Amino acid sequence: MGHELPDGVPEEVVAAWKRARFFGVRHDVADPVPDASRHSGQAPESALLAAAQPVLERIAPAVGTEQASLVLTDGALRVLWATGCAPAGRRCLELSEQVVGHNSAALALHMRRRAEVHGPEHFLDLWQDVSAVSVPIRAPGAGKPVGTVTVTSRLCAECGPHPGAPLAEAATIAVEAELLSRSRGVERVLLDAYLQAAGEQARAVVAVDGLNRLVSEAAGQFLSPEGLEALERNAVALLQDSGHWALSEFAAAPGTVAVSGIDLSPVPAARPGAAPDPTSGTAEASASNPHATSGLDGGREAAANMASSATYRIRIPDGTGCYATLTPVRHLGSIVGAVAVLEPVGHGVVASATGTVVGLAGRSVPWRHAVGRAMELSRPPEPLLLIGERGTGKTSLARELVSNPLIVDAAEGELGVSMDELVKGRPLLIRHVERLAQFDTATLNSLLASHPAVPLLVTYTPGTSPGPCLQRLLDTLTAHSVTLPALRERPDDIRELVAALTPAPAPGRPPLSWTLNALRALEQYSWPGNVTELAHLVRALAESRLATGPVRRAELPDPVREGPAPRPLSPMEHAERSAILEALRLHGGNKTRTAAALGIARATLYRKLRTYRVRTPHAR
Repeated sequence: MGHELPDGVPEEVVAAWKRARFFGVRHDVADPVPDASRHSGQAPESALLAAAQPVLERIAPAVGTEQASLVLTDGALRVLWATGCAPAGRRCLELSEQVVGHNSAALALHMRRRAEVHGPEHFLDLWQDVSAVSVPIRAPGAGKPVGTVTVTSRLCAECGPHPGAPLAEAATIAVEAELLSRSRGVERVLLDAYLQAAGEQARAVVAVDGLNRLVSEAAGQFLSPEGLEALERNAVALLQDSGHWALSEFAAAPGTVAVSGIDLSPVPAARPGAAPDPTSGTAEASASNPHATSGLDGGREAAANMASSATYRIRIPDGTGCYATLTPVRHLGSIVGAVAVLEPVGHGVVASATGTVVGLAGRSVPWRHAVGRAMELSRPPEPLLLIGERGTGKTSLARELVSNPLIVDAAEGELGVSMDELVKGRPLLIRHVERLAQFDTATLNSLLASHPAVPLLVTYTPGTSPGPCLQRLLDTLTAHSVTLPALRERPDDIRELVAALTPAPAPGRPPLSWTLNALRALEQYSWPGNVTELAHLVRALAESRLATGPVRRAELPDPVREGPAPRPLSPMEHAERSAILEALRLHGGNKTRTAAALGIARATLYRKLRTYRVRTPHAR
């Protein structure tokens, strides 16, 4: 190594030396400056350098000139700025272990705290008489190290903490404060762009910069949490690839190096005001974009042109049936984020921004996934099978997927002339296909064999085992089927559904509202009748309720008010629990009268109440 190793060399130092040998670093080089092919000789453009240089230039006089220096590196340990006397009189352009071996900057970045390296601990012979202390610089908010500040001096291993440590700490604090100040300016610009895009009409808008995310209520209706993550990840990657994003070195997620899930292959520019063509690729330049590209390299060229005022339309890759028109947000000549305006795609599909369309109401992941899949499958003129328990909203959703369908209920009659209308191209919705007459089922099978691409929607409620003719029909439609989740599987949608199901109040009466305790009871109930059962409950309360103010938990039906049993009940236990609830209701919660009416001792009633966890808010 050029010097005798001191006694008690720490294991981490020995490990660092071994890594340097593995990387092929020579300890006896005369010049630590890498070759010109690795570096351009000029510090790269950097938001960190722009923020840190004014701070470091003010602090630089405190370094002195006697074999001391002040150095700034980025997260890749490239030297962005330096002043003072360089160690051994030679300036180095990179401080990574792959280039110069063990040093304080690499150690600080790895340990994410202040680090010192003295004399013989360095791998290079040139730095055997140098002591250095480095402090990592953390990105605003994220806490991720994005660079280091290093102070070097003559060897001072016997002096305890490096005398330049306070200066390095102070410089780092000042640089982080400047980064925070600048990021707040960026946040303000992003917020202004978001508010301008959202306007006053509750548009579905998302603004991202890799660190912050602004989501309008309408956008929350369109996208699941996974959809938002996909939109942000792909927007960030696209802007990073443009090469003009000021925050890319701070906001980049680990491993985010390409536009994942978005195809940047070129498509014809849309006419102004024209609806997007769902069959033509997944990302396109807007009509105002002058940078249309072609060929296999079109995506990268398009990304490079993001520095202009162009907007791009991308497809959200989570099956939600949405496009996002992505517009870069600029600040001080650099792109600092993007605003995405969401819009649905598909024929006849209109998603409610306010959640008032029952067929589409709900933002839980299972429901949005099912709706998105149904939207995807309903766009081509091909059959679609909607499967689900009774009352899950199959018919309501089907009505939203296509415009002006001809509706036939198999439980009420035969298909008749509706088959002719289907062949002519009019959408046909067949409800309760499990009740379809065998003759009609056979006719439908024959029609699908000869006309596989017809706008047919079918709802199916599983129950008894289907016969061979119906099973053949189900097998034919399986490839284009969606299973809707039961209401108990999406309790997060209860509040939005309640608002959508509540009828308009009578003149002079206030709208129906709910206490939080009542809403929690609705969310905890299992809803065997699903959305249909909830609709009946809401409608009954809205029409017959005499009390004023928000609906209280005590006003709900007994099974809903009491909540689920602590464990699955046998049919006998379920009947017993229902009888106790009904008796309590009839006797106003009075346990003595309830026990007498049931013919059991009061102690037995108390025991059963504890067993079934029955609430008695008005019990005496």
